[in-house]
Formats: sequence, structure tokens, C-alpha cells
Amino acid sequence: MTKTSSQLIAAARDLADDVDRLTFQPPVTYVYHPLDYAWDAHEQYLRKFGNNRKKVVFLGMNPGPFGMVQTGIPFGEIAAVRDWMGIHVPVKKPRREQHPKRPVTGFDCPRSEISGQRLWKLFADRFGPAETFFADHFVVNYCPLAFCGQTGCNLTPDKLRKSECETLYAICDRHLHRVLETLQPEWLIGIGDFAAKRGEIVTEDLKIKIGRVLHPSPASPAANRGWAQAATRQLQELGVW
Repeated sequence: MTKTSSQLIAAARDLADDVDRLTFQPPVTYVYHPLDYAWDAHEQYLRKFGNNRKKVVFLGMNPGPFGMVQTGIPFGEIAAVRDWMGIHVPVKKPRREQHPKRPVTGFDCPRSEISGQRLWKLFADRFGPAETFFADHFVVNYCPLAFCGQTGCNLTPDKLRKSECETLYAICDRHLHRVLETLQPEWLIGIGDFAAKRGEIVTEDLKIKIGRVLHPSPASPAANRGWAQAATRQLQELGVW
């Protein structure tokens, strides 16, 4: 294990401990903490691909119900994590109560995370083996928690109560700052508006260029019209690729 990956692992452990102490009120009913129950997979991701400085760090928002919630990997669409990254480890049962419609079944989950499928397919198509992509690139989520409402709906961090947001954001800002100090990238690319805005705040004292790409969510009509082409064009216009 390199010094870089050990620093990322230490930062992620502190992040996991800090958010584990938080409590949330409605509309949040269920909270998923994959850095707890899927820690083994996440640590393997950091150890395997976070072992050197990077040119580009991509920043997502928080875990999706069929991606990182299941695998512990940012945008962790199961096939991409298992077959492309070569990570396939047992995922523990969460300590917290789960919504009946959103069970954690790990790599046995039958659903596919479309956002992750689109993201990792673009990188695989452009770079080939995962090791080639991760030689200069890395992907991290801003917030490690997923939030679920009473009906099973996914709630993004910006839908939390203001006081809860402030506490959570302070923890996540601190972690992201540590990650960027460790990886020392030239670019931080926010995947979607939320991530880009948090990145701008966190990098105020760092010499890192900020950019943004369209979020690959299927809820975005623009993403559904050809996300890979749109994201590639944005990265080329920025001069990242």
C-alpha cells in the first residue's frame, strides 16, 4: 500500500466515523451508510486505484440506491465494479433499518445504477482497462450517505433541513479537502451542479482548476440524449481531455 492510498483510507475512516454520529429528521426516514457495511469494498477501491497522485478528480454527489449503496464504490454500478475494476467482496448487512423497497443485497442486487453504468462505460470505452483510467483519474463522492423517504424515494443532500445540511457539509468539505491535498490534482470536475458548487467552495485555498460535466442521471433529459458525447465534449472544451 502506498502513502497516497493509506492517506485516502485514513481520511475515509474519519469521514465514516464523523457521519455515523449524525441524526436526521423527516423527510429523511432511512439513512444508508455504505462506508460502514460496505467498507471492505471501498477500502479495496482506495487501495487499488488511489495509490498515486492524479491529474483529474471527478466528484459525485452521494450514493445511489443501486450503486454505491450496494457496492461501496462511487457510482458503483455492479457490473462495472465487478468486471471492469475487479472488485467483488462480500457486503455486510447494514446496522440501520432499511426501507423494504430499498434492501441492501450487495453484488447480488438485480438492479443497475444507470448513472454509474453511463459514467464507467465512458471511461472504459475511452481508456480501456481500469488501471489505465485510474493512472491519472479518480472518482470520489462528496457525501457518503444515502437518504430515503417514507415511500422509498431517494433524497439528495440538498433536501435535508438547513441545520442538518450545515453539519453534514462541514464534515464532507473537510474530507474532500483532505482528498484533494492527498491527490494534488490539476482538475476537480463536478458531476452535476451540486458537486461543482461544493467543489468551488472547498478549493478556494487550493491551486486546482474547477470544471463541470452534465450529470448522467436518467432523470436528466439532456443526459438521456447522449450523456457520453455531451460529457466528452465538455471535458474537451475545458482542456481536461
